[in-house]
Amino acid sequence: MAVVPEIRPRCMIWLGQPTPRERELLAAAGWELRVIDDPRGARIGLRGGDRVAVLLDLRGAEPAWADAMRGLLGPHSDLPLMLLGGPREATRGEGLLQLREPLDLDQIQQLAQIVDGGCQDHGRAGTDCLVGNSAPMLAVRAALYKFAPVDLPVLVTGETGTGKELAARALHEMSSRRGRPFIAVNCGALPATLVQSELFGHEKGAFTGATARRIGLFEAADGGTIFLDEIGDLPLDAQTNLLRVLQEGTLERVGSHHTIRIDVRVVAATHVDLEEAVAQGRFREDLFYRLDVLRLHMPPLRERGDDVELLAKHFLAAFREQHRVRARGFDASARRQLRAHAWPGNVRELLNRVRRAAVVCESELIDAASLQLHESAAAAAVHGDGLDDVRVQAEREAILATLRESGFNVSECARRLRVSRVTVYRLCRKHQLELESLRT
Repeated sequence: MAVVPEIRPRCMIWLGQPTPRERELLAAAGWELRVIDDPRGARIGLRGGDRVAVLLDLRGAEPAWADAMRGLLGPHSDLPLMLLGGPREATRGEGLLQLREPLDLDQIQQLAQIVDGGCQDHGRAGTDCLVGNSAPMLAVRAALYKFAPVDLPVLVTGETGTGKELAARALHEMSSRRGRPFIAVNCGALPATLVQSELFGHEKGAFTGATARRIGLFEAADGGTIFLDEIGDLPLDAQTNLLRVLQEGTLERVGSHHTIRIDVRVVAATHVDLEEAVAQGRFREDLFYRLDVLRLHMPPLRERGDDVELLAKHFLAAFREQHRVRARGFDASARRQLRAHAWPGNVRELLNRVRRAAVVCESELIDAASLQLHESAAAAAVHGDGLDDVRVQAEREAILATLRESGFNVSECARRLRVSRVTVYRLCRKHQLELESLRT
């Protein structure tokens, strides 16, 4: 495997007192933070290998305090110095960058470029696909920076459509495995009879139709990362083999007794409660604990506040780059509806709504009517609105009613509810709805 340069940690020495929001922003940009509020007896110690910057926070600072802090910096004049706040005459000529208030993610990423000396920021490249400045998304970014250098399994949780695969890709791009394969597998879409062969490969003649040797997805991902989406849908026999890969780093192709050693980082994702699946005997407990080493939760869109409008603008701009449409923004009615909608389909639903609105809208500003955000009560129930006990009953009634309306056609039912066919089957199992019995 090609040697990939190590991502060196960044350390921000903050002279003053950052706000909670500023702490969140620094963590989301991959900075370790060291705060020095009192210059008396303080000293600046540097660790070898760290990329270090100093931020002098002059907001409300007394002249004597500021002078003492400048004295503290005397032996470290080679460190990049950033200034925040204070009168202009107090800061003129100092530092590489005068920051403006409020401090935001763009400014902090500018700091990273200065400290990195023009080197590629793999962390930023990885998280660029995760649009959003809300507190939940800043927490996701911060977790990615912590998890990426540590070669351990990661379990990504969250509702359907929250961007679990994007997070897994970001994790890969931020790690030392970037440049090696990233393979995404939807475990729920694999045919039950071919799961073992698809994941671990097979030998010629291993079963009917196996006319040649085939390497599996794990072998194809050797040296890189494999993303196992909807891991809760993996059959128990395949779970056993996956456990062996995680424990021993080896696998055997179907029809072979030859052990193959592989080096793969496993990132798994689920929108179901794996603890509940373990309790019901549908998921191996030992495998769950092997996967649940580092956990990353992707927040639903309804908890991300202003990120909804930010994402909508981002999706529209990306769509305009590829298609000639009149729409270039959103009017007040559309913005109100974007904020008010519950987004049961999360970011994926928002993406599709924006694209459709951009096509059907006949003016430069998309209006509420073009967004067509009028979901059915059935879809809302399936996606989990309401109190737990009420939701469970409403969910069962909704899936059953939609199955009847669609003539028990699973694909049509999934389309009406805006979920995957795998989710329809999962809901049927959850609520003990036997499709064959219902059809007859």
